[in-house]
Amino acid sequence: MSLDWIYYAISWILLAWHGAWDAIGVPVGAVLGTNWAWILAIVFLVVTVRVILFPVFVKQIKSQRAMQALQPQVKALQEKHKGDRETLQKEMMELYRKEKANPLMGCLPMFLQIPVFLGLFHVLRRLDPANQGKTLYGWTVTQFESAAAAKIFTAPIAGKFGSTADELARLNANGTTVKVIAGILVLVMMGTTYLTSRQMILKTGWAEDPQQRMIQKLMLYGIPLSLLVSGAIFPIGVIIYWVTNNLFTLGQQQWVLRKFPPPQTANSKPGTSTRSAVQPAKIGGLLGRGKPAAQAPAKPAAPKVAGPKPGAKPVNPKKGRPAKRQG
Repeated sequence: MSLDWIYYAISWILLAWHGAWDAIGVPVGAVLGTNWAWILAIVFLVVTVRVILFPVFVKQIKSQRAMQALQPQVKALQEKHKGDRETLQKEMMELYRKEKANPLMGCLPMFLQIPVFLGLFHVLRRLDPANQGKTLYGWTVTQFESAAAAKIFTAPIAGKFGSTADELARLNANGTTVKVIAGILVLVMMGTTYLTSRQMILKTGWAEDPQQRMIQKLMLYGIPLSLLVSGAIFPIGVIIYWVTNNLFTLGQQQWVLRKFPPPQTANSKPGTSTRSAVQPAKIGGLLGRGKPAAQAPAKPAAPKVAGPKPGAKPVNPKKGRPAKRQG
């Protein structure tokens, strides 16, 4: 299946934003070694995609809320079917279907952005001066040459940490500069990727479902570590897209979590110190919207024994047993 439609769509959005910033008066030439019109075009490619996917993001949050509310029932099923994994999975799928909760919804926004990422990766990889004069998904020769020469702090956006000497020569770039800028951006990309997952887990807590917990660990640790290797082949422009997307996600998640704070669990008891009862109250407090945790009801004071009234006759002590008669 041809992916040209993705490449044309990405190119059209990039060119539209570049033309908009150019019309506003953003310098096309390098300022601080940076072609800001092209950098802003990549940044607002992120904004465009995230605005389009915002309804999906809201559904993701609602699905995570539903999954969190089902944790007590999930835990009960785990206890009931301990050792019978097949039955457990069947019962859990039935529970999710009945409650209209989708365990995979948490990853859906990321999966929907993969075609955009791949499209931008492909387009920027084609920004090689050796291809000048060739058509590139609707680009004019002038637009192509402008983008191929675009830089951020003197490092070309088409360059990458693993660029060969021939590629650097065609881009007229300094190898050390490209490695420093790309390396810093890769570390920022890893850090912001970790923070986006950590932010969500801190607000919603770790899942009781082993499958969900595994996905959370993959998102929190696996993906950021994989970027340490794969980041070497990403063009700098793609890394800028990824970092901007992460920053957008951090802000969007914070807004949504304030608007829809994590709910209290249905089976939490006042005064208990279990994670299911305490965690939502702690999260709400951090966001400034939570209610103080319920306190255990005070034990009623033991009733005081009333003393004898003044003038009353003393109560006779209990009489002892009569002495035995001697025979």
